[in-house]
Parts: sequence; C-alpha cells; structure tokens
Amino acid sequence: MTGTTAIRAFYSRRAALYDLIATAPGTGRWRRAAARRVAGRGATVVEMGCGTGANLPYLREAVGPEGRVLGVDITGPLLGYARERAGRYDNVGVLRADARRPPLEGADAVLGTFVCGLFSDPAAVVGRWCDLLKPGGRIGLLDASVSTAIAGRPLNPLFRAFVAAGSPTRGAGDVLAALCGAGDATLSRRIDAAREALTNRTRDRRYESFGLGFVGLSTGTIGGGAE
Repeated sequence: MTGTTAIRAFYSRRAALYDLIATAPGTGRWRRAAARRVAGRGATVVEMGCGTGANLPYLREAVGPEGRVLGVDITGPLLGYARERAGRYDNVGVLRADARRPPLEGADAVLGTFVCGLFSDPAAVVGRWCDLLKPGGRIGLLDASVSTAIAGRPLNPLFRAFVAAGSPTRGAGDVLAALCGAGDATLSRRIDAAREALTNRTRDRRYESFGLGFVGLSTGTIGGGAE
C-alpha cells in the first residue's frame, strides 16, 4: 500500500477509538487555545486533517455565526464523525480531500492538529497551506512530541510507545522497542520541519506547550520571515 492508502486504512479501522482519544478529558483546553490563536470573528478557517472533527466546535466558537469553518480529511469513517459534529451548525462543513494538496484558496486561517507527523515532506505541505492564505492570514500547528519539561521527561518512553501504537506503519515490535528507549526520530524530524516552515513564512509568532510539554502549539501571521 502507498503511504496515503495505509493511513486511510489504518484510521478507517480505528475511527471510534481515535474519536475517544481526540475528545479525551483535558484535550479541549489545547483545542480551544489553538482555535482562538488562529481564528477571529467572521473568519473563514480551514482545518487540515480534521479527523473526527474534535476541533470543529472550538473553531466555530472562535469565528462566530458570521464566520465559516471547513474540515478537510482523506478518511471517510473519520469524516463521518466530523460530519455529525459539523451538522450542528449551518456554517461548518467537511470535505474529503488530501490535506497535502488541498483544493482550496483564499482562507483567513489554517489549522493542522496532530497531522504533520504523517507527512513525508511536512515543510512542503505547510508551505502550501501558507500559500492558500490571504495576506495577514493566520496559521497554527498543534502537534505532540517528546517532552523536554522536567515533569514530562520520565514519561517519554510511554509517549514513544503510544506513538508507535498509533502509527499506520509500525507494529507490536516497535511498541516494545519504544518502551525500551528507542527514539522517535522520524516524528520529531517531521514536526521540527513543519514548525521551521511556519517560522520561515510568518511574523507575530507564538509558541505554547501543554500536557507536561508533550503538546506544542505554533502560530503565526503570513507575511515575513525571521525577525
């Protein structure tokens, strides 16, 4: 199977479990923060790789009834959950499409949540997201990686095992290796590349961490590189 086909098949089989994880207690704080950092009242915001739509209510809250929210994902069963959430509002919709090459343009804001680690070339993907934004548009990336915080570092082996268990291309042996200290170099490299691409294309940047340092939120405004 190709990478995209493997990802679609993996998450299709685990849609219900993924939705439980995506809406677990405590995650709402991160999601609301991400929505508020990228989207203002009346904005048109696109969420790339929206999954089951856990962010959609928070994005709708941020843009208000006069704004517009669109969730994009390639996996039908995940979008089934997202479509149900979107159906509560008349200004929220979902689209089955590849977030790597979204068939869109002219948005005010883009948000990618726990998705950049799936891309083989995340910098190029983030660059495309920036290209579809209007001047002054906002972009945000919410991703998870190993923690450098004192409180989080002892839990890094468990985090690595969780990542291995949730990867479309890894198996039980990888989970055990992660518990024994094997690194997650690919995930870290991809997330770093995505964040660097955001940094290179934006101004007014901000970085925040949540969940003992495992979750990071990078945001910026289109128009200018490093300051």
